[in-house]
Amino acid sequence: MGWMEDTADRRADPRVLWSDVRSIIMLGMNYGPDADPREILAQKTKGAISVYARHRDYHDLIKGRLKMLGSWIAGEAKSDPALEMKVFVDTAPVMEKPLAASAGLGWQGKHTNLVSREFGSWLFLGSIFLTLDLPEDEAEIDHCGTCSACLDACPTKAFPGPYTLDARKCISYLTIEHHGIIDREFREAMGNRIYGCDDCLAACPWNKFAQVAREAKLQARADLLAPDLYALAGLDDAAFRTHFSGSPIKRIGLSRFRRNLMIAIGNSGDATLRPRVIENLRFPDPQVRALAVWAAGKLYPPDEVAKLAREHAHESDEYVQAEWRALGVTR
Repeated sequence: MGWMEDTADRRADPRVLWSDVRSIIMLGMNYGPDADPREILAQKTKGAISVYARHRDYHDLIKGRLKMLGSWIAGEAKSDPALEMKVFVDTAPVMEKPLAASAGLGWQGKHTNLVSREFGSWLFLGSIFLTLDLPEDEAEIDHCGTCSACLDACPTKAFPGPYTLDARKCISYLTIEHHGIIDREFREAMGNRIYGCDDCLAACPWNKFAQVAREAKLQARADLLAPDLYALAGLDDAAFRTHFSGSPIKRIGLSRFRRNLMIAIGNSGDATLRPRVIENLRFPDPQVRALAVWAAGKLYPPDEVAKLAREHAHESDEYVQAEWRALGVTR
């Protein structure tokens, strides 16, 4: 049995990598939380981190498990010495959710994510592509009915309709994948969410059947359940990399992380966080400075905002300048 070599290009198309695939095995791993992840949203000086990112990066864990399963399959398929396999865990444009639905793991809910009758909305997905004929499983049917809980729960109204997501409005996309300034129309709705959002997943009524993750490596780190915004906003690049070593949060880098923090700090309404705003008005990346200006407008009275504007009259970046102008101050 041969393993197809992994590619460094996360956009690689498995059809190009390997055209002889005859079967696809879809698997799910439960990462259900032990409490409603939305509870943290009421703690305004704490950061809300998506459930999937509160522990070690799931990619390596699941890929290892998939390869273990693949080795077992190879042992059972001794009559096919030319058997080859390739595993994917969100590392290529594999349509994991519809494939998982076709394999009977669940169905794509109105929030576009997979829903399982056994695990609710909390499943990591992985796939094994292989040159072996296997019997087909029966696809799962849709059990959403007339429910719209997930659609109603979205803070930024990112669902134009059932089964349709506008990623440009999704907080998970904005805080993780989006580069640059986050539009003003979404900032207050983000609240204290600093990495991802679980609202549509958590709102699903099928979660009443969900189970808490049993895998030890998927247990939440205590320091990521309700991290302090003040402490996080003080991390420099080295401390950020150390603090989030082994975590998917590390992938967005310090600039995007601080950008998200500035929004959360601005939404906190807590004056004790003002020193972090001042510090980030001098941050090298203009996207961070721009959001620090916005946060200053939320935490300082108008006369002090005007004073800050004069102190930073040397600012040359057009986006940062636009944030000052939006506050209605002259510099």
